[in-house]
Formats: sequence, structure tokens, C-alpha cells
Amino acid sequence: MGIEVIFKIAAVGIITAIVCQVLKKADKDEIATIVSLAGLVIVLLMIVDMIAQLFGTLQTMFGLQ
Repeated sequence: MGIEVIFKIAAVGIITAIVCQVLKKADKDEIATIVSLAGLVIVLLMIVDMIAQLFGTLQTMFGLQ
């Protein structure tokens, strides 16, 4: 779970940025905003999943189950 997570987050960011720029050039600013929010939600879900795994590991490590 090391460097590949950073690459996934960077890939989502790059794709989101490209799509937003294309939509803004096509005068679709509202849709570009929705796309950027969707990219943010995707990254946040990835991070929440990693935090849940961290808490699970901590519970196992300290025997809190």
C-alpha cells in the first residue's frame, strides 16, 4: 500500500484536471465544477478507506477487539 496509493491519487487529479479544462474551454463551467467535486469525493473515499484500515490495524496491534 505504499507508493501506488500516491500514484492513484495523482492519476485521479490529472484526469480530473484535464476533463475540467476541456469542459471549461467548451463553456460547460457547471459540469466542470461537478467533475472536480466528483474527483474530490473519489480521492476522499480512497483516503477514508485507508484510515479505516489504519484503525483496524491499531485495534489488532493493541488487542482492543
